[in-house]
Amino acid sequence: MIGRLIRGGFDRTSWIFLTVLFGVTLGVAILNLGPEPGSTMHLSTFVVSVLGKYLTYALLAISVDLVWGYCGVLSLGHGAFFALGGYAMGMHLMREIGPRGVYGNPILPDFMVFLDWQELPWFWLGFDMFWFAALMVIVVPGVLAFIFGWFAFRSRVTGVYLSIITQALTYALMLAFFRNDMGFGGNNGLTDFKDILGFSLQSDATRVGLLIASAVALAIGFMISKAVTASKLGKVLIAVRDAEHRTRFLGYRAENYKLMIWTLSACIAGVAGALYVPQVGIINPSEFAPANSIEIVIWVAIGGRGTLAGAALGAVLVNFGKTIFTGLFPEFWLFMLGGMFVLVTLFLPKGIIGFFVNLKEKWRASRPPQSMPQEGD
Repeated sequence: MIGRLIRGGFDRTSWIFLTVLFGVTLGVAILNLGPEPGSTMHLSTFVVSVLGKYLTYALLAISVDLVWGYCGVLSLGHGAFFALGGYAMGMHLMREIGPRGVYGNPILPDFMVFLDWQELPWFWLGFDMFWFAALMVIVVPGVLAFIFGWFAFRSRVTGVYLSIITQALTYALMLAFFRNDMGFGGNNGLTDFKDILGFSLQSDATRVGLLIASAVALAIGFMISKAVTASKLGKVLIAVRDAEHRTRFLGYRAENYKLMIWTLSACIAGVAGALYVPQVGIINPSEFAPANSIEIVIWVAIGGRGTLAGAALGAVLVNFGKTIFTGLFPEFWLFMLGGMFVLVTLFLPKGIIGFFVNLKEKWRASRPPQSMPQEGD
């Protein structure tokens, strides 16, 4: 069934997206591991890590587009699910350090020893096993999203009110994780990771492996989202987005559909956060900042809301621009970001992808109709 949904839902844009994704990933991996360092063909490990980070952002953008572009739920709190997935992976990486930490404690992370903790908190148990941490990457954001969505959607909170509540959720989590007594490293967060699955995080091969894992996760997240939106379920979601009251009148429980997609979206965001952490080497409460969630929405709007591929493209382009622009004019980046959002809203309401789709449709409409072959020709 899933295979049928994927085959039926894939269009030319989807295949182009996947081809470019794996082509660029494979090319970067070969140019990093193949040529000798110092060669003109060699790509540095820094480029590999930056691209890997961009791919996790692209997966996060797809998760937001799934609920905003197809379900009409504008979330200003998806950074919370991203950060929770990152903390779940960060806790595993901290447990992996063992006696190699500054204080040499085989059980307690360094920040707990520094704060004079006597034993490992119960919620850290099990994170020494990778499979458990990988499970929590999905379960923790998913459960939080389900509980939040259950109350919000059942109460029929919609529009700007729901957006404000999602922003309040991520802000509350940020304040909580800043506290040292929460057991998550306080304002310093979790860092100084050594390895993952026995492979050193400083190794070029490990960095390439994380890049490939990010590309695979992005492809899987994209295909799952595409399969959902191209199915009958996707048509109901669009109906809920465009005319929720009419959809309810036809007998559909709109809150159930919203809750389902909201939870799936949170799980995808958690996976993105888990892949982000080992590539950047740190996770701290600043990832919960409401401004981060607002920035994610801007990525989606610039790339093209309701297109999935456009959301991923917007995330990569905006963050590439951020890398370049903050290096040259760091104090003007926020003005630049806001200006892009305003310009896209005014002149490209359907985003970059929507702009090219409109051009293609206009070109097709302008073509003269082909003459039908006459009998006897």
